[in-house]
Amino acid sequence: MGNDLSELYGVEHRVLMQAVKRNLKRFPSDFMFQITREEWANLKSQFVTSRWGGIRKMPFAFTEQGVAMLSSVLNSDQAIQVNIQIMRAFTKLRHLVLDNEELRNEIESLHKETKGKFRIIFETLDHLIS
Repeated sequence: MGNDLSELYGVEHRVLMQAVKRNLKRFPSDFMFQITREEWANLKSQFVTSRWGGIRKMPFAFTEQGVAMLSSVLNSDQAIQVNIQIMRAFTKLRHLVLDNEELRNEIESLHKETKGKFRIIFETLDHLIS
């Protein structure tokens, strides 16, 4: 989510979002999307207290490609280093998923058991598998 990324990149959330808004053409819907109220309620229910506090608009989530694009709009040394580490983590995750048939089966089973409650996570994992 945008708040978490702004912390990682060492910038205020508003600075990150201003950079994104100035470069909206770089962030199509498969790079960044706004979560729904239902997804937000589900996220908040996962935590006893919300770090984000009150919000006026639903937060944005960034896909792997969106995170990669952030490095082009946040050009500090910290942003570049954080982006490199995030991309390495995505690559490792992709290799783990592709290399581990048992893990893939467990993920599919978990997806069926949770009846879509974690739709964003499973969509991301499906994207990584493909």
